Amino acid sequence: MSHWLKMGGCVAALAMLALPLRSALAADATHPTVVELFQSQGCSSCPPAAANVSAVSDRADVLALSFAVDYWDRLGWKDTFSKHAWTERQYAYARALARDGVYTPQVVINGRVEGDALEPGALAGLMSRGDRGAGGPNVGFTGGAVTVGAGAAPSGGADVWLARYIPRTVEVAIPRGENAGHTLPYKDVVRELTLLGHWRGDAATFPVPGGAESGLAEAAIVQGAGCGPVLAAARR
Repeated sequence: MSHWLKMGGCVAALAMLALPLRSALAADATHPTVVELFQSQGCSSCPPAAANVSAVSDRADVLALSFAVDYWDRLGWKDTFSKHAWTERQYAYARALARDGVYTPQVVINGRVEGDALEPGALAGLMSRGDRGAGGPNVGFTGGAVTVGAGAAPSGGADVWLARYIPRTVEVAIPRGENAGHTLPYKDVVRELTLLGHWRGDAATFPVPGGAESGLAEAAIVQGAGCGPVLAAARR
């Protein structure tokens, strides 16, 4: 049975996963779990993982971001959202997590654990194992800037990223490739990821650049340099 066919049996489990049943974990609206999905419109195994991530994406304690990699583009269909920078980010995670390579679908939780998330239970397990606790600096948006409070920084410091993404569901018709004939939903698709600067433990302010596409949501992520563990995150 293909991964595509497995999706139909997950409806009840998806509903359970969408519920905020994580009282044992530290994630909340001020300490959201960062769920990064690496996928492609040309990958027939990706829709189930995308559905599982979408099922939790509206929770206040989750920041979900979808990155369309470009290495499937040569196999019959060019992903309409793909960027090579997203492939580079996925490879950076492979190095940081000591993995031999990359694959799709792949979900990275808080920069700490990874898996395919093809089943709702698998995603829930990843979110539990990747829980980052209630520590980390305070981070938020103030006017045209991201503010990061004082706290304990990794020895190599941390990167401060600004993600701009489509917060709504976008339906895409796929005429060629593995998903030919399907119209598939995509949510929280990252359009921009900008390195604002580096944080070394002191309170700091990082100006947010202008010129964004209209209709994009914004999130800030503070994580160890080189796609290390996520220390803090916030959205606006």
